Amino acid sequence: MSEESAMLAEQDLKLADALQAAPRASWSTLGDALGLGAVTVSRRWDALVERGEAWLTAYAGGELIERLAPAFVSIDCEPGAVFPVAAVLAADVHVATVEHVAGPCDLLAHVVAPSLRELGAHVASRVAAIPGVARVRTTLSPRIFTEGSRWRVRAISPGQREALSAKPARQRAPLRFDAADRALILALGADARASAAALADSLGVGATTVRRRLDGLLGRGAIRIRCEIARPASPAPVTVTLWLRVPPDKLETTARSLAMVPEVRMCAALTGAANLMLVLWLPSSHDVLSVEAQLAAKLPWLEVTGRAVTLRSVKLMGRLLDFEGRGTGRVPLDFWAAVPVPEHGDRSVHRSGG
Repeated sequence: MSEESAMLAEQDLKLADALQAAPRASWSTLGDALGLGAVTVSRRWDALVERGEAWLTAYAGGELIERLAPAFVSIDCEPGAVFPVAAVLAADVHVATVEHVAGPCDLLAHVVAPSLRELGAHVASRVAAIPGVARVRTTLSPRIFTEGSRWRVRAISPGQREALSAKPARQRAPLRFDAADRALILALGADARASAAALADSLGVGATTVRRRLDGLLGRGAIRIRCEIARPASPAPVTVTLWLRVPPDKLETTARSLAMVPEVRMCAALTGAANLMLVLWLPSSHDVLSVEAQLAAKLPWLEVTGRAVTLRSVKLMGRLLDFEGRGTGRVPLDFWAAVPVPEHGDRSVHRSGG
């Protein structure tokens, strides 16, 4: 695996970092923070997107994702079937991310369904039934402590980031989520910077209604918007996944400590023998050794039970990626789409090796 990275130019890294801090800020606001004109910033971003080197993604998060059934599915494939299987998985609206890994399985997929029952049906009748799949193992993720929207390039100064990072008003009322909110999230997935007026026009509702619902969902963290950089263009092009075992009474404090580590991309609770999953973005695969040593020194009760290095990312939070890791298209992350649940006695769902 090549770890050489045709990293983005410094000005483009700063633009990506600014968009990570304020993905929906106006071009003039972003330009002011970076010392560039609004037109220049807009053109640079359009060029990055056109080359597939960066993009914006919007998806369900926070308490909204906790109402769904997220899981990580490890998949073993028959010889020669890895990429055909990965392509089928990537086209699935319930599959957020697909990675070909060197580790305990061939493919690792992040799957989200409306309910546990539908998750089970989806994995058994769709994932396990893909030609070339030899075995699947599903591990639920009851809580995601931190995920990619909080990862930063760290190319701009803390002052610049603070100036861009306006704190949304906290929402105290119970989260109300209906078909209109689902449509809004899917529309943002297509264009995360679309104005309220443009979203209202596409959804056939008033701009004031869209603005109120959008502010509410963003303020609660129920919608996450993040700026991604293609792995070859990133200062941290290597993805390493660690499975960890932590004493249950230390799970919360351990996860919070891990979330503060700069290399951590995601930290999620699991229901398996390993009760935490950690995703690291690193300059090289060799860096995992030093990171593990640092974690062991800081959190001596933490036990690493498994490791995987990503050989190729096929899909990243709905974005389809080519063999070089550049964005080529997208699949809507419609986690609420109905999953047919077989009636009692239907044996068609039992094709699974795990």
